[in-house]
Amino acid sequence: MFRLLGILFTVLLAIATAIVVWPQFFRLEQTYPFAQLVSARGLVLGGFLVVAVLALLLLFARPLRGFAASVLIVALLGAGATAAIGATRGFGGSDLPEKTEGSVRVLTWNTAGEAVPAEVIAQRILDQGADIVALPETTEAVGERIAIMLREQGHPMWVHHVQFRPDVQDGPQSWQTTVLVAPDLGEYSVIESAKDGTSNTGSVPSVVLMPIDGSGPTIVAVHAVAPRMEEMQQWRSDLQWIADQCPQGDFILAGDFNATIDHMAPLGVEGGDIGYCRDVASRTGNGLTGTWPSSLPALAGAPIDHVMASQNWSPTGSVVLDDAGGSDHRALVVQLEPVG
Repeated sequence: MFRLLGILFTVLLAIATAIVVWPQFFRLEQTYPFAQLVSARGLVLGGFLVVAVLALLLLFARPLRGFAASVLIVALLGAGATAAIGATRGFGGSDLPEKTEGSVRVLTWNTAGEAVPAEVIAQRILDQGADIVALPETTEAVGERIAIMLREQGHPMWVHHVQFRPDVQDGPQSWQTTVLVAPDLGEYSVIESAKDGTSNTGSVPSVVLMPIDGSGPTIVAVHAVAPRMEEMQQWRSDLQWIADQCPQGDFILAGDFNATIDHMAPLGVEGGDIGYCRDVASRTGNGLTGTWPSSLPALAGAPIDHVMASQNWSPTGSVVLDDAGGSDHRALVVQLEPVG
């Protein structure tokens, strides 16, 4: 009886391991609770190693030796596969290349409302030489203060903004998203359907900026709802909307996607991770570096803040900034070079 139970447990553990390591194969990457489990592959790797250590200890108990050996094999296979995925995406890089004449640097940072002072955000933009800045949960007033400080430092930027339910006094700051764009990229305007919410992420706003003169990339500052159990349907809808914002053409998407590239598996087109856009961090050595929550070490967190770019752009570097400045998200900065 105990032997049969041991075999059954091992089989179930093997199935669970396969699902947790690669839920895309089972089409469960957007299903609760597997979507949550795959978010932090660093923690998953740690869990497999803990199971492996426990199985090693059980090997000393003669009656449990066969059971422990089978559990150990499954745990090591799970850990090995998770580590291989991490090695492919990158466990963390800390340098950006020198900017060239055509370089564009993009910074995205969910500032958790007023958790990060405007002065800190402005200094971070200056330090990183950012040309496009996506700031979910940042108010228009804060964005304007940042722009004034940047202008005084010789780094002017235009401010764009979308707010859901502006009629609600003192509404949550998660209902606002602000974008700053360097004048060198041209003049931009927010498209009306994104501004009035008729075509937007559902619960928290994204910003779609179109170049007025028709040249330059379309810029989308993304904010998707978090995949809480009661919000799973809205979360999936938000991811689909984001994918629709990157058809063929010249696009840069940046922001809080509340999703890893695992969750985007069914949404990529022709080599893209979401729509035709490709994730920059996972192509420049930072694919497994967690941006949330900032209270955990980066490799234990979830890489849910992204910069995505269409094939008009070549990713050349990325960095996740350790100091979160009081936010629960770390900032991500990437560098892109125009193709051709």
